[in-house]
Amino acid sequence: MSRKKKSISIHDRELFREAVKDVLPLNQDKVMPFQHRLPPIPQQRERDEALVIRDMMSETFEAAELETGEELLYLRPGVPKRLLRQLRQGKYSIGAELDLHGMNVPMARQALASFLRECERNDIRSLRIIHGKGRGSYQKEPILKGKVNAWLQQKDEVLAFCSARSTDGGTGAIYVLLKRRR
Repeated sequence: MSRKKKSISIHDRELFREAVKDVLPLNQDKVMPFQHRLPPIPQQRERDEALVIRDMMSETFEAAELETGEELLYLRPGVPKRLLRQLRQGKYSIGAELDLHGMNVPMARQALASFLRECERNDIRSLRIIHGKGRGSYQKEPILKGKVNAWLQQKDEVLAFCSARSTDGGTGAIYVLLKRRR
């Protein structure tokens, strides 16, 4: 099947030239395809998220400063807040550790009292106490955690305590800072 070319008459050519005489030629011959409009960009939210990421990646970000509601925090009145911040950041070298796993409440209380006396006697100021997360207890609730919290707040020699960093037991352990021995 061959197509025949139609010849254009001279009159038609003249009409066409007359119709397009004021048209300027395009610098390009590409036709841009139709583009759907993009939804608006939430620029402020993107700036906020970028700031959060930058803060998290900076040297000043401390994951230990985020609270989930399960952490224990205590600072004796009159003690500088920087001590608690440094304790939370793990900046104190742990001098002694007590593991209360598997103990019932009376055993844990006795072990804690003995441990604190021994640390005080040996002038050990920074401790770690592992109370557990309660997964082995009745109804999977941390019983010793609440007891240790209350017991430590009653001790005059305790300046501050907080939940440990995740590498040291997280919310299943605490760091404790004791007063200097006189």
